[in-house]
Amino acid sequence: MAMGKRSTGQQQELFIPTERLPKSPGHVFYRKLNTLLAEAGFDDWVEKVCGPYYANGKGRPSLPPGNYFRMLLVGYFEGIGSQRGIAWRCSDSLSLREFLAIPADEDSPDHSSLSYIRERLPLEVHSQVFVWILSLARVKNLLKGKNVGVDSTTLEANAAMKSIVRTETGEDWKEYLTRLMKEQGAIDAAATPSDEDLRKFDKQRKDKKVSNDEWHSETDPDARICHMKDGTTHLAYKAEHAVDLDSELIVAAEIYFGNEHDTRTLEDTLLVAQVNLTEAGSDVTTMNVPADKGYHSAKILTELAKDPTVRTYIAEPDRKHDNVWTDKPLEQKAAVYANRRRAKGSRGRKLQRLRSERVERTFAHVCETGGARRTWLRGADKVYKRYLLAAVAHNLGVLMRALFGMGTPRGLQQFRLDLSEVLCLAHLTWLALRASLRRVENAWQCLWRSRNGFWTDERRVSRLAQAI
Repeated sequence: MAMGKRSTGQQQELFIPTERLPKSPGHVFYRKLNTLLAEAGFDDWVEKVCGPYYANGKGRPSLPPGNYFRMLLVGYFEGIGSQRGIAWRCSDSLSLREFLAIPADEDSPDHSSLSYIRERLPLEVHSQVFVWILSLARVKNLLKGKNVGVDSTTLEANAAMKSIVRTETGEDWKEYLTRLMKEQGAIDAAATPSDEDLRKFDKQRKDKKVSNDEWHSETDPDARICHMKDGTTHLAYKAEHAVDLDSELIVAAEIYFGNEHDTRTLEDTLLVAQVNLTEAGSDVTTMNVPADKGYHSAKILTELAKDPTVRTYIAEPDRKHDNVWTDKPLEQKAAVYANRRRAKGSRGRKLQRLRSERVERTFAHVCETGGARRTWLRGADKVYKRYLLAAVAHNLGVLMRALFGMGTPRGLQQFRLDLSEVLCLAHLTWLALRASLRRVENAWQCLWRSRNGFWTDERRVSRLAQAI
């Protein structure tokens, strides 16, 4: 066979027949996912839902709504957070082009198409897609909704701390420090300090605080100054999950301002979870809700105690209980004591273990491996739409794992590696067992021959030692 040489700078063919265009056998995960969506009639349903937001037969045909949602699913399954990265990955992969049903003579959608369609479709459509996936999981006997764990995390916003300005005066950080230096007499009124002087002054001054009441971001007004999980300070949003602990399906994925406390958002998240479960066809009447210590509040427990469909199992923080109920209503005392009794019982401890394992796992899948820890959009509504589709992709991954044994495209590779390890271990076990059987057989032969007088005493001892 002759050696091929890489062609550089040569003129390419002007016309290429269609049968000569490169083709891909496709990825088995995306083929099965398309089969699942096709059997459930996803494309026809989503085109009917999105129809009122498009012109009726007028203008150039847009990107099909099914492909818009599929491209956002690709972002989760491939671990890509930005829309530019999703568009590039879809244009670069032949298997993803097959997943999106893009003909060979057409270009893949650009990232601007995703932005334009996201602006066109309201939040209600994205919520309906979320509920549709939950109803599909119910049809497959996965959705339960009896035990729902709640927890929250922070998402880094697409805005830097350097962009914050004073709410009252509109000064940025440098202008604010310069004014403080002039007021304290550190520099002359007409002087302009250098960046090094500003850093030294900022490091030495006391009572440094950056409050959301005094500062805001002009780049993303909805972002709030928050402490992240790693201890750093960023502009961020708050994401809160309500997770079905029996199936690990996310039944509510809400986005709030980053500085809203957990006790403020718990009722809203549970209300959305109940609505989603009802619209998905769940017949659960009472929902057990475990949560961590950050959600414990006498006022919230009292409000939730009035709802007969919610039973709380919220962990109680360590507090001094001296004179706790002197200035509080007795109904709050009854609600707190009832929650304490349930949380310390065997069912409460079991639910807390499941919550700490499975709710945290959803954040790991969506935010870390799914690429949603940092938002690339600005505005709470845009971030909400994008994050809701990441939760949809997570639920589809749970559904695919239950039906086909793989929840992501990379999960198939791990399944093959695990299978090869199991086969290798079984082969090694068989070899060790066969060697042990041979030793036992040799020992019995030596005993039989020694008893029948074939060997002398010295030879008998040496052969028995060798056999054993």
